[in-house]
Amino acid sequence: MVRYVYEFTDGGRDMADLLGGKGANLAEMTRLGLPVPSGFTVTTEACRAFLASGSEPEGMLQEVSRHLSVLEKSAGRLLGQRDDPLLVSVRSGARFSMPGMMETVLDIGLNDESVLGLAKASGSDRFAWDSYRRLVQMFGSTVMGVDSALFDEAMTLLKETREAPDDLHLDANDLAWLVETYKRLIHDQTGQEFPQSPAEQLRLAILAVFRSWNGERARLYRRREHIPDDLGTAVTVQRMVYGNRGTDSGSGVAFTRDPATGRPGLYGDYLSNAQGEDVVAGIRNTVPLADLERLDANSYRRLLDHMGTLERHYRDLCDIEFTIERGTLWMLQTRVGKRTAEAAFAIAAELVDEGQITPEEALARVGGDGLARLMFPRFDTSVTGDALAHGLPASPGAAVGAAVFDSAEAVRRAAAGEKVVLVRQETTPDDLPGMVAAEAVLTSRGGKTSHAAVVARGMGKVCVCGAEELTVHTEARRFTTPDGTVVEQGTVISVDGSVGAVYAGEVPLVASAAMRYLETGEESDSVVAGVARALQHADSVRRLEVRANADTPEDAARARRFGAQGIGLCRTEHMFLGERRKLVERMILARTDAERDRALNALLPLQRQDFAGILEAMDGLPVTIRLLDPPLHEFLPDHTELAVRIAAAEARGGQPDPHDVELLDAVNRMHEENPMLGLRGVRLGLVVPGLVAMQVRAIAEAVVARMRAGGSPEAEIMVPLVGAVEELRLAREEVERVLAEVTAETGVPLHCPVGTMIELPRAALTAGQIAEEAEFFSFGTNDLTQTTWGFSRDDVEAAFFSAYLDKGIFATSPFETLDRDGVGRLIRIAVDEGRAARPDLKIGVCGEHGGDPESVHFFHAAGLDYVSCSPFRVPVARLEAGRAALPATEGSDSR
Repeated sequence: MVRYVYEFTDGGRDMADLLGGKGANLAEMTRLGLPVPSGFTVTTEACRAFLASGSEPEGMLQEVSRHLSVLEKSAGRLLGQRDDPLLVSVRSGARFSMPGMMETVLDIGLNDESVLGLAKASGSDRFAWDSYRRLVQMFGSTVMGVDSALFDEAMTLLKETREAPDDLHLDANDLAWLVETYKRLIHDQTGQEFPQSPAEQLRLAILAVFRSWNGERARLYRRREHIPDDLGTAVTVQRMVYGNRGTDSGSGVAFTRDPATGRPGLYGDYLSNAQGEDVVAGIRNTVPLADLERLDANSYRRLLDHMGTLERHYRDLCDIEFTIERGTLWMLQTRVGKRTAEAAFAIAAELVDEGQITPEEALARVGGDGLARLMFPRFDTSVTGDALAHGLPASPGAAVGAAVFDSAEAVRRAAAGEKVVLVRQETTPDDLPGMVAAEAVLTSRGGKTSHAAVVARGMGKVCVCGAEELTVHTEARRFTTPDGTVVEQGTVISVDGSVGAVYAGEVPLVASAAMRYLETGEESDSVVAGVARALQHADSVRRLEVRANADTPEDAARARRFGAQGIGLCRTEHMFLGERRKLVERMILARTDAERDRALNALLPLQRQDFAGILEAMDGLPVTIRLLDPPLHEFLPDHTELAVRIAAAEARGGQPDPHDVELLDAVNRMHEENPMLGLRGVRLGLVVPGLVAMQVRAIAEAVVARMRAGGSPEAEIMVPLVGAVEELRLAREEVERVLAEVTAETGVPLHCPVGTMIELPRAALTAGQIAEEAEFFSFGTNDLTQTTWGFSRDDVEAAFFSAYLDKGIFATSPFETLDRDGVGRLIRIAVDEGRAARPDLKIGVCGEHGGDPESVHFFHAAGLDYVSCSPFRVPVARLEAGRAALPATEGSDSR
C-alpha cells in the first residue's frame, strides 16, 4: 500500500524527492534536536496522483486524519476547538525551491467560534482577530480564487479611514470588521461561504497547494529555472506558532553568510509582531537581523547557535526562517540558500579553506551560467554622479533600461526589444513574468529576504530593494525622489545591484573584475579568487579539451588568454568581406578559367596572411580551418538594391552601370529558393574550379612560413556540409594534391589532418563510411539542429519559439541547449559508428552549443574529445567540462 503521509520524525534530508525540500529539511532539523513545531508532510507522490486524476488518491485523507490526531494528541488540543484551538499552517514544498510560486495558508482551524477561544486563551483580542483575518484573506485568494487585490483594497480603505500608517495600528474591532468584509467579498465573488469546518479548511487547503503546482506563475518559474514539470509538490502541515502576539514576538529570515557577496557573518531581516509572510512580502520594512540582539538577547543567542549547527551540518550557506513567540524561538524552515554568482564562488572557496568541503565539492557548487554573469561589465563608478536613490544591494550586477511600473508593461516592452527596469513598491509572485522580462528589479520596500530579492538572486537578475527614499506611484506610473525629481514611465535609469544605487540615464560600463582576471591573471578580491580556484581545479580534472571559434588573430589571442587549447573553428568566409568582396565578385563573374584564376590568385596572399596571423597567435596548438561554407551569392550585392539602381538610371533616361547589370545577371543566375540547402559547403568546392586549391595553398604556405620562423603550427583542414563519403573523398584528394605540391615546392614536409563537419542528419547516419576518409569530425550543431528539426533559425525563433516555450514543447530553445533526444541521438550514433570505423578519430563540436553549460555535460558523456565556442564562452566551457568529469554527487542545491 502506498504511503502518502510522513511525520517529521520519520524523514530526513535525503528524502527530498518524496517529501519536498521543505518537508525533508524540517525532518532533518527535527532529527538534529532543533526546536521545530511538530507536523507532517503529504508527499509529492500524492500530488502527482491528484494532478493525474483530479481528485485526492485513495486513502490519503484517512492518512492525513490519522496524523492530525497524533499532532492533536502531542499538542493537547484539537484542530479548531472552541477553547484554545490548535491551528496549523499548510505550505507547499517542492523538490527544488520555488520561492513564492505556490500557495501557503496559515491559521487553519479558525472560525467564528474558535477565534473567540483563541482571544481568551491568548489574552489578546487583537491577536486572535489578526490571525483570523489572515486566514480568511489567504484562504479566499488561494483556495477560493478571489482576486487578492480586492482584499488589499479593503485593507487600504480601512487604514485610510483610521489614518493608520500600517496594519499594526488597527485594533481588534477594526480587524473583526475586516474579517466580515473579507467573508462578504468571498460570498460576492464566488457565491460560497467561507467554510467554518476546520477539517474542510484543511482538506481544501491541501488540494489547493497541489493545484498550485500547475499555476501560471509556478509553470513560468519552472521553465525559467529548468525544473521538470512532473515532480509535483509536497505539502507540510505544521502546528502554528505566532510571531504576531505582540512586541515580544516576531518573525525573521536569516542567512549564515551573505547571499549577495558570500561574506561570512550574520545576514537577514527581522520584523516584530509579524508572521513570516509579512517579512518576505515587504509590506513593512524590516530591521537588520543584528537588531534582534537588542530586542531579544536570549533568542538572538539561541538563533546564532542553531545557525552554526545548520551550516556545519549542511556544509553550505543556509537560508533559515524562524519565529519568536513570546520569547520562545522556533525554527520553521531551512534550506541550502539561493545565492548570487559572486557569493557562490566566494563561499565555495571559503568552505574549502575551512575544511568543510573538498575542492571537488566546491567545483560542483558553482556553474558556468554564474561565471558568465560575473564576466558581464559593471558600471563605471568614476562617472556615475549623484544617485537618485540608494537601497539594499540584493542581487549584484549592472543593468540599464526604461522604468516600467507593472509586470504586463515590462513583458510588452521587452517583447518589442526594449530593455526595461521593473519598479514596484514591492513585488509579489504575480510579478514573475515582468521580473523575467526585465533587466533589473527596483523596489522601494523590502529587504534582502523579500520576494523581489530572493527571486532575483535565483534568476541572476540585478536587484535593488528597500530604496525607501523613492516614492513609487504605481497607478500614476512614476516615482519621485526626496529632492523632487520625477521619473516617468519610459525614462531610462541605471540600476547597480552591487552597491544598491539607482542613477538617472545610462551609465557607461567597464570590464568586471572577473574579466580583468581572465585577461591579466589579476586576483582582486575573494570572488575572483574563488573563480580562479574553480577554473584551476576544473582544468585539473576535465577530460574535454576546450577550443575557441575564432577568425582573426586578435580573437585567437584573446581565446588563448582565456584558456583555449586551440581553435576548433576558423571560418574563412569572414575573410572575404570588406574590400575583398570585389575580388570574390571578380571570381563569380569570371567567364573564363583565366579570369577566375586571376581573381583567385589575388585572394591567395590575403588568405595566406590571415592564416599566418592566426597560426602565430595559436602557435603549438591545433587550428581547425573550415573551407568556404556559405553560398557565393552572399558575397554579391542585394538583388533589390541592384534592381533599384538600374531602374533609377533608366528612369533618368540614361544607361545603367554595365557592372550593375552584370552583377544583377549573376544574382538572378545564382538565385536559390533555399540557399542554405543549396550550392554551399563541399558542393561549392566541387563545382567551382580552383576555389579549394586556393584556400588549401594559402593554408599550406602559411604553415611553411610559420615553421621557417621557428614556430610549431598545427593546421587542420575541415570540409563543410558533407553528406556523402564520395564528396569528402573528392575534396580530400584535392587537398592532398595541393599539400603535396607545396611540399615539393618548398621542401617542407606537410601534414594537415583533413576532417569534416557533421551538420547533416545523413552525415551522422553514415558516419562509419565518412570516417574512412576523415581524420576528425566536428559537429556543427547549429546547422545539425536546423536540418534535424526542419527549422530555419533566422525565421522561426521570432515566429513561434515563444509559443513553443509557453506550451512546453521546448523547455529551452534547441539552438541554446542541445536537443538530446533528437540531435543528441544523431551525435551518439555518429560517435559510435565513426570510432568503430576509425578508433583514433578525433571528435569535437564547434556549434555554439560548445559553450552552453548543460550541453557541455552531454558532450562529455557522449565521448567527444573537445568542445569549441566563442572566446568569451571559453572560461564557461572550461568550468563545465571540469564539472562534467566529477563523480555523480548530490552536491548543493541552490537553485
